[in-house]
Amino acid sequence: MRATWRGLPAKRHTVGWEPGLVVPADDGSPLITDHYFPRADGDFPTLLVRSPYGRGLPWSPQYGLLFAEQGFHVVLQSCRGTGSSGGTFDLWRNEAADGRATVSWLREQPWFDGTLGTVGPSYLGYVQWALALDPPPELKAMAVQVGLHDPYALFYADGALRLEHALAVGVGMTCQHQGMAPFLRATLRLQRRLHDVTAAQPLRGAHVSALGVEVPWLDDVMTHPDAEDVYWRGASAAEAAERLRVPTSLVTGRHDVLLDQTLEQYDRLRRAGCGTALLVGPWTHTSALRQGWPEVFAESLAWLRAHLCADPSGLRPTAVRVHIGGENTWRDLDTWPPAAATTSWYPAPGGYLTRQTPTDSAPLTSFRHDPADPTPSVGGPLLSRTAGPRDNRALEGRADVLTFTGPPLTEPLDLLGPVSARLSISTDTGHTDVFSRLCDVDPQGRSVNLCDGLGRLRTAEHGLAHVTVPMSATAHRFAVGHRIRWQISAGAHPRYARNPGTGESPVDATTFVPVRITLHTDSALTLPRGSGLT
Repeated sequence: MRATWRGLPAKRHTVGWEPGLVVPADDGSPLITDHYFPRADGDFPTLLVRSPYGRGLPWSPQYGLLFAEQGFHVVLQSCRGTGSSGGTFDLWRNEAADGRATVSWLREQPWFDGTLGTVGPSYLGYVQWALALDPPPELKAMAVQVGLHDPYALFYADGALRLEHALAVGVGMTCQHQGMAPFLRATLRLQRRLHDVTAAQPLRGAHVSALGVEVPWLDDVMTHPDAEDVYWRGASAAEAAERLRVPTSLVTGRHDVLLDQTLEQYDRLRRAGCGTALLVGPWTHTSALRQGWPEVFAESLAWLRAHLCADPSGLRPTAVRVHIGGENTWRDLDTWPPAAATTSWYPAPGGYLTRQTPTDSAPLTSFRHDPADPTPSVGGPLLSRTAGPRDNRALEGRADVLTFTGPPLTEPLDLLGPVSARLSISTDTGHTDVFSRLCDVDPQGRSVNLCDGLGRLRTAEHGLAHVTVPMSATAHRFAVGHRIRWQISAGAHPRYARNPGTGESPVDATTFVPVRITLHTDSALTLPRGSGLT
């Protein structure tokens, strides 16, 4: 694995290993833990890494070995119910208490010098935020990589189930801690059966055939679409960032499924006056830990050394570093998003996108969406190998996809910040989803996705409704001759579960009704204004 990465720092120490240590949770459940340590005299700070994905590949080399080589004790622990740890895994519910129990155990270890940091990606980021809800005094730094703080937002967008996310997370949580071979077999089984599972009527329970086992917490997730439901009470650890004083490094990618959550974490930490740094790379959720690992490791290592070892030499001078798509460069910023006004673009007859403000809310164009032939998802923030920027031309050739395209640019255009859409639409059923996407069209006509979002319409039949769709954020340069494109459809399947068009739950629906959607002229695409846009 080391040979596949370029630019990793030279190791400072050889590493020792104590596998299979037993850490007692408050209820007595054994939390199985491996201890990696530098084979050298002296005190070293400790990094806590808690994972539901096992303690083997890739966690052992990427976190246990690499960080221990740089002068840290690394405590790599399997969350309860996973990787030989006792108890039952219950998504998010035990992480705060089990994290605190592990810190109590650390205090009794002769090698623990009282200086603690945390590090890890994805759900390994969530367990850090759970511990930070009531941070122990020993916690001096956090390094959250492509991490979440809100499980609900991982699984839902405006009440619409992120179906492909849910299935991928189900496979990862259920199988990865069993070892790479079972995990790969389960991943291939899901890929083979994805169409049958996601097209099932009803959807409830269909995932069992793809995962091979019943997963009670996944069934619960898929059947609780309301963020205010008691089921989700206590799931979000967002409040931790609102009062935290522990310096925290954040890493994400422009096509990471957790980009929005990471940007929310940064905003909360900044407003709370907590020391923080943000790195946004050209990555998806998984590529950040593969192709992006040298940058991600260097970022986290520099932060942990600065705050655990009093060595700030590796820190960059600015709080934010963002990769700019379209020109493949990095840009250092004082904050995110950079201060900028916004501009609105409007759909016009003939598929044009214009800056001219409409004078009314007249019907502009319409399309028919049939859940029996759902608009497919293409690229974007996914957990699969098809994630990231993709050619959208085939998608945009479908009759159920609208596109509105601006004129060729005469000078470069930078967009840095959040993107959103306000759609004025009417339907013949009153129930539909609306998928909105920003694309960059090159002179050859290739249309590449930058960011997107989905909103849900619930209104009276035929009535005009206004839906605001947050479309995440982007950091992108449109080159001269390129064009801005706004893409609109009624879904992206199987990324999102199909809307049955009846108001019934997508998980329980057995009847799916086609819907005709009419777009009105006062719909608007809102972009952050950058250089070159006046």
